[in-house]
Amino acid sequence: MRDRPDAIMLFAAGFGTRMRHLTADRPKPLVKVAGHTLLDHALAQTDGVALTRKVVNSHYLPDQIKAHLANRPDITVIHEGGEILETGGGLKNALPVLENSPVFTMNTDAVWQGENPLQALLDAWEPNKMDALLLCVPKENAIAHMGTGDFTITDDGRLNYGPGDIYSGAQIVQTDRLHEISETSFSLKQLWAKLLDSKRMYGLRYTGKWCDVGSPEGVELAETMLRTPDV
Repeated sequence: MRDRPDAIMLFAAGFGTRMRHLTADRPKPLVKVAGHTLLDHALAQTDGVALTRKVVNSHYLPDQIKAHLANRPDITVIHEGGEILETGGGLKNALPVLENSPVFTMNTDAVWQGENPLQALLDAWEPNKMDALLLCVPKENAIAHMGTGDFTITDDGRLNYGPGDIYSGAQIVQTDRLHEISETSFSLKQLWAKLLDSKRMYGLRYTGKWCDVGSPEGVELAETMLRTPDV
């Protein structure tokens, strides 16, 4: 087992049903924000960290994802045929390519402004006490996100479910306990439940701005955020 993650799983297999007309003819990761696809916004963050393996999963209109990444030999695209595997199942399915643990995972439906989120996670990662480190966003720094938050963070950095900070979709996680889950299709929440029970699941607050691009309105709000100086 390595201490430092050097591989990333980028989740790009969803249908993007909340995006309405924008995903009628393209997968959500290929929706553009400020002239760049959501997938490219995510990949720009990965390019700022030393990684040996990058994996992108696909399901809806997978040929478009494959064609978009045709000139990126550093990226492996895994097509998930049949049922949607969800985040936990998608990560488990990619383990033969990711090879080792821990790994980064990142959603591709958000835009960031501020420090590189993956570098922030890496700087705070303490493998001797952590099996997961989730990057969370205070509500005042989260744009276009509805809800009361996902987690509270204790004084020592551990996570608990409850209204508070918003999970950003980026984390470092040990994948070993995925093998304890027999289902093929399941959410990462099943893995998190095991890590919460062992008190080895931690959170880190992101200091920059983060926009949830889960709707057409989110595209406009993300573009406004990117036009606003980062001060």
